[in-house]
Amino acid sequence: MRLTSSAFNEGGSIPARYTCQGDNLNPPLTISDIPSGAASLILVVFDPDSPGEPFIHWTMWNIPPTTTKITEGQVPVDVAEGVTSTGKPGYYGPCPGRGEHRYIFKLIALDTELELPTTADDHQLQAAAKGHVLATVDLMGRYQKSTEA
Repeated sequence: MRLTSSAFNEGGSIPARYTCQGDNLNPPLTISDIPSGAASLILVVFDPDSPGEPFIHWTMWNIPPTTTKITEGQVPVDVAEGVTSTGKPGYYGPCPGRGEHRYIFKLIALDTELELPTTADDHQLQAAAKGHVLATVDLMGRYQKSTEA
């Protein structure tokens, strides 16, 4: 399974356009090589460098396994978005307090679709996915806030 972005390379800098200092749009993503038997996909974006627990920036589930692209600033049709660490659903771009942080875009292939309310958070999402994971792949980007006024 593969997850890539035309906006940044693995381990590269996430452009400000996709952050709290820019337009706060989700970056374009390309999905390929989904395992046979996959019934749905999950996408979770998180900051493992956040103090305390990882900061969840985006959760989506029941992405059709035939999906090959997630367009900039768009959510695929009929896909559920859950609550992030902001307490709200939807994408919340990288916004580190200080220093450079890593942002992991984790794609998970499941052998089932999930029945969760859109008020579900990452803990509930991961619990529902347990025992159904066929494959996972990560795409990591980095971001450090600009100090320019």
